Amino acid sequence: MTYEHCDHVTGPFFHGTRARVAVGEELVPGFRSNFREAALRHVYFTGVLETAVWGAELASALRGEAEQLGGEGRGHVYVVEPLGPFEDDPNVTDKKFPGNPTRSYRTLHPLRVLGEVQDWPGHSPEVLQGMLDGLARLREQGLDVIED
Repeated sequence: MTYEHCDHVTGPFFHGTRARVAVGEELVPGFRSNFREAALRHVYFTGVLETAVWGAELASALRGEAEQLGGEGRGHVYVVEPLGPFEDDPNVTDKKFPGNPTRSYRTLHPLRVLGEVQDWPGHSPEVLQGMLDGLARLREQGLDVIED
């Protein structure tokens, strides 16, 4: 899926993050990634709730917020609307998952926050730690690259 051919893809769309955002606000490119130090040119989102849940949990865990907030730092999952064209996220599409089963996308345009998913199902501490350990291994091997 490309910027020129994205009109056929419909939501709902989700964005998982550690940030608190109000309904009506826009998530814009240019902010620091939760997974590396550099600011990103794109904003990432998904059509699959579980993918956004991973984003929220990992973003919070990587910043150490779960411990700082007494376990309350699991992040936020927002329902979003892309305000411009978007494309498949090349970081997962055909690299980690053939096709795009996670329905992961990225855009150079803002995402408008339509609402927050309040009662999203989180992962167990053991499963979350397994994902964090996997990310640490990728980082050690120099394979934690984000194609932005």
